[in-house]
Amino acid sequence: MREIVRRHLGKVVAGAAVAATATAVLVGVNLPGSESGGSGDRQANAAAAKQDAVAKDGVVEAAPEEGAKGVGSDPLTDEEIERAEKASVSGQMRSSARDVEGDRGPQLLSTNLSEPEPSDSGAAPQRSAEVVYYDYKKDAVITKTVNLETGKVDDTVTTMNVQPPPSQEELAEGARLLIADPLGKGLKKDFKHATGKALAGPDQLQLSGMVFRKETVKRVPSSLDACGKHRCLQVVTKVKNGPWIDTRALVVDLSSRTVGRLG
Repeated sequence: MREIVRRHLGKVVAGAAVAATATAVLVGVNLPGSESGGSGDRQANAAAAKQDAVAKDGVVEAAPEEGAKGVGSDPLTDEEIERAEKASVSGQMRSSARDVEGDRGPQLLSTNLSEPEPSDSGAAPQRSAEVVYYDYKKDAVITKTVNLETGKVDDTVTTMNVQPPPSQEELAEGARLLIADPLGKGLKKDFKHATGKALAGPDQLQLSGMVFRKETVKRVPSSLDACGKHRCLQVVTKVKNGPWIDTRALVVDLSSRTVGRLG
């Protein structure tokens, strides 16, 4: 029993020594027997450690001014985006295509930096932008590749039965059609319950959503059978600064401007 007590006391003493050493390191105090163990040094070290433990105030610096042109794989600048979108729409395309509201001109979906193709000469490739449109008159995706150095369209690709992610303008139009359709009765009722106000337009909602792909659903109603060829969206709605409203069972066909229900 005495041997057990001695071993226990030995562990306690050793543990206390380790704790004291760790504390001394933390606050910068010298242990007895060190070279400089004066009270003045201990107080100075403790004060320095305490000061270092307090985080310094952060400084907010203004963002650097954006240049007119990016370099290499830099994101497109605002000026490059504006120039690419302006160069990508010809007079014929503007007059023949239709946007999501049926107005003249194609619906802009996105503008992004093109993936550079390796140059045979080893020189750095010129920066290009890919501008993607949807033509609701032909139900076609039109992709324009614009050379940002020359300001000219290097390539145009028109694709059918392809559905890129929706733009905010399309989501807003989809919500507008939902609100006006009899199938949107539940959406308006839930909004009224959450806010006490009537839902009159998409600007009262926070919108997100996705392209509806009918191959992911077992049973598709006949009203949505053209989705894939047509531009169809599932619009996700949320009260601004409020709850989500479940509208996942409703699908908006933007091409035919109709609403269908799943299940």
